[in-house]
Amino acid sequence: MAVALLVASAVVNAGPTGEPEPELRALLKAAIAQSDSFQDRFDAEVWLVDMSSRLRRYIKDDKERLDFLRLLHQEADRANITPELALAVVQIESGFNRYALSTAGAQGYMQIMPFWLREIAGPEENLLHTRTNLRMGCTILRYYLDRERGDLVKALQRYNGSYGKPQYPALVINALNKRWYRG
Repeated sequence: MAVALLVASAVVNAGPTGEPEPELRALLKAAIAQSDSFQDRFDAEVWLVDMSSRLRRYIKDDKERLDFLRLLHQEADRANITPELALAVVQIESGFNRYALSTAGAQGYMQIMPFWLREIAGPEENLLHTRTNLRMGCTILRYYLDRERGDLVKALQRYNGSYGKPQYPALVINALNKRWYRG
């Protein structure tokens, strides 16, 4: 009986069933073709389909969602962090709102402070530009992971400017484990 309930619950959480709509299929095909940060086409397809279904509640438009996922994966790969960690940070920082603006002035998906543009980018860069925001956020997170010798909690505290406080890392790690983790 317990095994039957376990199998039944796995089916309920299995994600979309059946064939995707032709428009979504075309968008996925294009996103997969442009995804050079994956080991192979199959990995790209599996990851993009899986994460797209999880992200649908935050980014409704199929094209925008797939473009975001492709860019996020590229920038996470470039910074040598897992894309799932980057997704968890974006979820907690901005709720996937590319126009998010904090009371402290942090901007975009990964809530980057404007001083970073002055420090490392040029005046032509814009923190509300998806690639710029994700690149800077993933790079900053990688820096803090290296600085903290891989200690995710301390790195997240530094990223958020809340060093010594456990609340922010707990939120990100909870989002990572409950929504974005791939086992």
